[in-house]
Amino acid sequence: MTAPMTPPGRGRTASRVDARRLWSGGIATAVVAGLVALVGVLVCRWLFNIPILSPKQDGAYGDVHTTAIVLIAAAAALLATALVHLLLLSTPRPLAFFGWIVGLATVLVAILPFQTTAPLSSKVATGLLDLVIGITIGSLVSMVAARSVRRHLPGGRGYAPIDSIPTDTEL
Repeated sequence: MTAPMTPPGRGRTASRVDARRLWSGGIATAVVAGLVALVGVLVCRWLFNIPILSPKQDGAYGDVHTTAIVLIAAAAALLATALVHLLLLSTPRPLAFFGWIVGLATVLVAILPFQTTAPLSSKVATGLLDLVIGITIGSLVSMVAARSVRRHLPGGRGYAPIDSIPTDTEL
């Protein structure tokens, strides 16, 4: 005799993505990613005297490349938010796929500076900065996405955050 995998009345529950929560978190992540990029450039140029993104004579801020990396980091956070939104709506285990995609993209971006003719210190500093930005975006967007999925409560009692409801394996 076989028994059902889930207790009676505890079958699969519907879930939905709270887009407002997801995108407000994505915008906040974009701000944080931009600030991480800016702080990273300033730390490299001021504290370690590494000419990251522009020659030393351009001062602590550098040049237009510093503004570009700040804007690119913010745009990458918004792109990651769009990606996780699409994955939440369309794939099983969306955060696992998101983690792999962001992780591999981060590694790719972190190794790209090593193909340039810049000094080794600049290559390493740029690669590490790209790695920190990628980790920041990946971790923050993942956390926001996990809190943006709502599971339907049994008995028509509305929706609750998915991590506050026991799964079938936890029952």
